[in-house]
Amino acid sequence: MGKREEEEIIRIAKKMDKMAQKKNGSGALDLLKELRSVPMTLELLQSTRIGMSVNAIRKQSTDEEVTSLAKSLIKSWKKLLDEPASGDKSSDDKRKDTAPVSPAQGSPEAKEESSSSSNSSGKSEHADVSSNSLINTFPRAPGTGDSIRIKCREMLSNALQTGDDYIAIGADCDELGAQIEECIFQEFKNTDMKYKNRVRSRISNLKDVKNPNLRRTVLCGSVTPERMAKMTAEEMASDELKEMRKNLTKEAVRDHQMATTGGTQTDLFTCGKCKGKCCTYTQVQTRSADEPMTTFVFCNECGNRWKFC
Repeated sequence: MGKREEEEIIRIAKKMDKMAQKKNGSGALDLLKELRSVPMTLELLQSTRIGMSVNAIRKQSTDEEVTSLAKSLIKSWKKLLDEPASGDKSSDDKRKDTAPVSPAQGSPEAKEESSSSSNSSGKSEHADVSSNSLINTFPRAPGTGDSIRIKCREMLSNALQTGDDYIAIGADCDELGAQIEECIFQEFKNTDMKYKNRVRSRISNLKDVKNPNLRRTVLCGSVTPERMAKMTAEEMASDELKEMRKNLTKEAVRDHQMATTGGTQTDLFTCGKCKGKCCTYTQVQTRSADEPMTTFVFCNECGNRWKFC
């Protein structure tokens, strides 16, 4: 069932993307009506990214009915995070349907007990909503009257809204931005330069178009606001940049080991920087076999490294 629904949503999304590219919304209303009848889940929103396609149609369409229906769908999808998991809901409904009816239910005492039990069940149901909601897995950020902090929260929220991922995921960017800022403020206890630099680095990395995975993991809740507030530049970097840094580190280690650990001490070379003679050299066959070996020299005093041919 889920697979069939996913394929159906992907089919609709492809048609909408073509319409948006051609700026021709003919038939968009029928597609939106089809989507309205599909039982949407958070998993389907994330896997099909249908929210982006619907939002693109909404932006380019001049048909008020299309625009209104698109907005209605997006609004309803955003509420998915505030609802309990479908399994919990169905089990609760089953328990309500199969609950035995007491013969004395019409008595005042029974009504009072029923009222208290309904209140308690309402509280437990509310607790289930909170526990199953992605955004509510951590406390909501307290308000602030500090103009600097308010501005930082707004900029973090805008950074999280880069692209259309937040629509498909249904995240509350304002609340997430406020929670990230609150975690940063609690660490520094003021809004000095260290606080501002930390906020700027979060904003820069969240808005990086080459690193959408970071933003998506924050929106989905895989990376909590507290974690996002403390991540280093290396941890926030894109996969491509991480791989590049890894390769550079390997190369630097290899060069250092080749120049020092595997080298031979000598005083036959003079360093061009410090003029010292305490050097280590290594010979490597970098050219064809009939060519002489290349000599790499490393100055043990200043760390200068050069190639001697």
